[in-house]
Amino acid sequence: MSVAGILKGKGRKVLSVLPDRTVFEVVRLLHANRIGAVVVVDEQHHVLGIVSERDIVRILAERGAAALEETVADHMTRPVSTCSEHHSIDWVMEEMTQHRFRHVPVTEKERLVGIVSIGDVVKAKLDVAEAEAAQMRQYFAAS
Repeated sequence: MSVAGILKGKGRKVLSVLPDRTVFEVVRLLHANRIGAVVVVDEQHHVLGIVSERDIVRILAERGAAALEETVADHMTRPVSTCSEHHSIDWVMEEMTQHRFRHVPVTEKERLVGIVSIGDVVKAKLDVAEAEAAQMRQYFAAS
């Protein structure tokens, strides 16, 4: 299965912010939408960085509450590993595991078109495994 299959199932909606937004605005956005990361983009939707819950915890631990009024441009993770719709879920899972992150923005022609989380990848892997198991049961039942 590819990233395109994941996006087909979950949709392409991805929340993003411009780099001049404050850390506090991002905290509110994460909370309101019950998501773990937001992608930082420019006006043309080119990926500039990403801010995750882990980043927020790090920012607060290092700089205290005053950091909430600073811009995300000052604190976003960059460079960002991205993928295309054509990447396999195995490739994305390997990237996430190797680099220890949970969200990968999906880009097409350098523009943000979606996001894939570790939960999305695990669900896709389970769906594939369940489909294979069903095929095996069907094969043996027919024998």
